[in-house]
Amino acid sequence: MSWNLIKRYMPRGIYGRAALILLLPVVFLQLVVTVIFAQRHFEGVTHQMTDTVLRELALVMQVVESAPTLAQGAQDVQTQLAPLSIAVSPANTANAVNQRLWYDYSGSVLTRRLSDQLSGFEAVDLSEKSAVSVFVNSRHGLVRIEFDRRRISAANPHQLFVYTIAFGIVMTLIAIIYLRNQLRPIKRLARAAEAFGRGRHVPYTPAGAVELRAAGNAFVNMRHRIERHIEQRTLMLSGVSHDLRTPLTRMRLGLAMLDEEDAEPLLRDVDDMQGMLDEFLDFAKGAAEGEPEHVDPIAMVEDVVNDARRAGRNVTLLLREGVGQGTVRLREGAMRRALDNLISNGVRYGSRAEVSVMLTDKTLRIRVEDDGPGIPEDQREQATKAFTRLDPSRNQDKGGGVGLGLAIAVDIARSHGGVLRLGTSERLGGLRADIVMAR
Repeated sequence: MSWNLIKRYMPRGIYGRAALILLLPVVFLQLVVTVIFAQRHFEGVTHQMTDTVLRELALVMQVVESAPTLAQGAQDVQTQLAPLSIAVSPANTANAVNQRLWYDYSGSVLTRRLSDQLSGFEAVDLSEKSAVSVFVNSRHGLVRIEFDRRRISAANPHQLFVYTIAFGIVMTLIAIIYLRNQLRPIKRLARAAEAFGRGRHVPYTPAGAVELRAAGNAFVNMRHRIERHIEQRTLMLSGVSHDLRTPLTRMRLGLAMLDEEDAEPLLRDVDDMQGMLDEFLDFAKGAAEGEPEHVDPIAMVEDVVNDARRAGRNVTLLLREGVGQGTVRLREGAMRRALDNLISNGVRYGSRAEVSVMLTDKTLRIRVEDDGPGIPEDQREQATKAFTRLDPSRNQDKGGGVGLGLAIAVDIARSHGGVLRLGTSERLGGLRADIVMAR
């Protein structure tokens, strides 16, 4: 549970994670070194300097205690101990309070040391940066002893922290620049792979570290193999379909010489074979037809629906308010063919079809619904495979086809970086087919 909570707040991108991996040990090491240095150096140096001053303060208190009055004692200190540069004066009890600046680390060490080692110690005032006032009880009353702060603590102890922070910031900037240069090839590879997944060819040259170059070369080789595979498939199916058109034409001419009553069944078979060849050609073209262009999807869907109506299909276009507007990079010819296949399936296995479009800032969804028998949920994945026909549930008596309609739509949707989702229409009760893709 705790590990999942930590993962939730971890950076999502590789740049943030790499920076965290690089900077976290550096920051941790700096903190450890700073703490250890502060404890070993500042405390040790402050103890040594304090012990020296304690001996001087003991000598000063000995002179004060031996004098008949406090004033005489202060004068004796000035004359007898002049090289120590220590001033003695009577003090007010109200001023005898421990005071220091909030960032004065050595001051806290000094206060503890004086309290433990100085007899009669009452308080120490470290509120001034250049002077120290120590309040000590004597037989003449409370005494205030003043001397230079530099004698009891290291000068400018904050410089270590300033240097640590300054160099930490400099090293962080250097690390950020280095990481950006190292991660730029990864981002270029990701953009090229994403574009290729959407059917766009983006020029890409492997760069960066040896491992990144190896990954880039592997991607380039994979892209070339896939492109060659698509090209070979297209040429093979196009060639086979094209070669079969010639004997079909001869058969049609031969049947034209027979009686109409005898030739009608055979002509119907020839038309079915011609339709199958057209589907083969559409499948061979796949999504490799043309280059992606900025297309208005709403206008494109309207044109496809109007063409379907002119062909005698019972199809309706539903344009609701807030449908969105703008353009999307599409292979218009391929997308038109996918939508036409979905509409053809809808009116073939049902009596009517409805088409709707939803365009947002991030996604495009084209939906086709019909009032046919639909496809059972456990058979939907199989229905999208090539050459698959679900005759019992999709009305075999409704017409021919070789089971490529949904396969072509799936292929085209995937080539645009999207998916084809099948479901049940809540409006019409039949099949619901959604082509969903990112803008």
